[in-house]
Amino acid sequence: MASRELIANRKHAPHHLGRVLVLGLGKSGRAAVAYLLPLLDGRVEALAVAAGARSAASEEFAAEARAAGALVAFEDEAVGVLAAEAGGSFDLCIASPGISQFSAFYEAAAAVSAEVISEVEFAWRESAADSRWVAVTGTNGKTTACALAAHVLAGAGLAAAAVGNIGDPCIEAVAAGRTDVYVAEVSSYQLASTARFAPNVAVLLNITPDHLHWHRSFEAYRDAKLKLLANLPGVPGAVAVLDATNDVVRAEVRRLRALDAGERGFSYVPLGTAAGLTGDMRAACGSDNAAFLDADGTLRVALNGAEHAAARVEELQIKGEHNASNALAVAAAALALGVHESDVAEGLRTFAPLEHRIEPCGSVAGVRCYNDSKATNVDATLKALAAFPEARPVVLLGGDDKGTDLAPLVEAAHAHAGAVVCFGDAGERFAAAFEAADAQAPAGFAAARAAHLADAFDAALALASAGDVVLLSPACASFDEFCSFEERGAAFKTLVADAASALGA
Repeated sequence: MASRELIANRKHAPHHLGRVLVLGLGKSGRAAVAYLLPLLDGRVEALAVAAGARSAASEEFAAEARAAGALVAFEDEAVGVLAAEAGGSFDLCIASPGISQFSAFYEAAAAVSAEVISEVEFAWRESAADSRWVAVTGTNGKTTACALAAHVLAGAGLAAAAVGNIGDPCIEAVAAGRTDVYVAEVSSYQLASTARFAPNVAVLLNITPDHLHWHRSFEAYRDAKLKLLANLPGVPGAVAVLDATNDVVRAEVRRLRALDAGERGFSYVPLGTAAGLTGDMRAACGSDNAAFLDADGTLRVALNGAEHAAARVEELQIKGEHNASNALAVAAAALALGVHESDVAEGLRTFAPLEHRIEPCGSVAGVRCYNDSKATNVDATLKALAAFPEARPVVLLGGDDKGTDLAPLVEAAHAHAGAVVCFGDAGERFAAAFEAADAQAPAGFAAARAAHLADAFDAALALASAGDVVLLSPACASFDEFCSFEERGAAFKTLVADAASALGA
């Protein structure tokens, strides 16, 4: 059994980890194995890898791990085979995020492991005791918020890095030892397998239905997200930044407000109110802290009795109210870490849009084109539709259908778009939804159908005129035609570049 005596200069790292099982051999699993292999015959008594399905890449990595002393097994029976080889049980299991806690594979590992945690939690435990963590979760906006936070913090002179889903695996960054502030994008998958993980600043952007196949219910998905706040009372000066414009998150704000400060154990900053980002929760319900947009569009954060002004919305290079919310969240997080408001404002102003997230990607005959391929669910597309108040874009919708309710999408398209082009496997259902609501469509609104992305882009250009916007914001996964949203976005940008080149524009 592993000793629980802890290494003095780490967050929560035992001197002796004992027998360790790594479940899954994706990006985070490989990083965990790479970190643990040098610890064999020292902190690690035995290292076992339940690699899951075979692939050329996993077979190659497995061979290298075996040569370095690890036990490796593939397929569904891997956990049982490894447990028998390792002495019957494990002291610690590090689970990859792609493996559902309800799956037989995960349950088999839990049955033979004293503890099952995510790679994010393992990295936090192994990190330096004086390192600081900003953890960001939410259904949409995590990646932009993390990249923006790392940009602001680095610009203020901190050794900050975006890690987790957005960058290097957390444990890889911890092993490198070059980071003092880890800005971690953490998914519900990763949070579901946390026990002690306790960031200095927790940012909860929003919670809307997603990944229900993995969590089995919306309630389980919500509760996984809320685990981000579970251990904040144990962190001196911890702050939670919470999107109070979101109904689910606002319910958590109400719960926290009902507790006295001693019982709660940490501070929190609500972003906006039920009325939107312009709402000040201090005025709405007497909150101690608040973040909001004032009447002239300035991002304001009231924290610990002081009010700070950051950039104005019009100065941000990232478009849309959802990105104003991301900027507010980052401003609050940076201020909570002690960054001066002038450095916060400069960082917000100089941050450029990320690839595939309402990314400007050129013009064709005066038509501005934007790549929002990362919008793989309806909620993300709703935010993109509202990001162009000066134009009514022609929007490309479709791909691999998630089967979600389309009524909010149709309503938002009628309110904000000039036309839609429905494509891919989801195209028929999307087009039918617009056809069924044709009576509610504004004058001049058009809904077209196309087979594939390339056809949809041609149709969109035919519907647009100089000065208009064509927006790829599909509200669907990409797997009908592409391997990933990144591949889909890259294909769209190629279509734009080729069309512009052909027209000399």
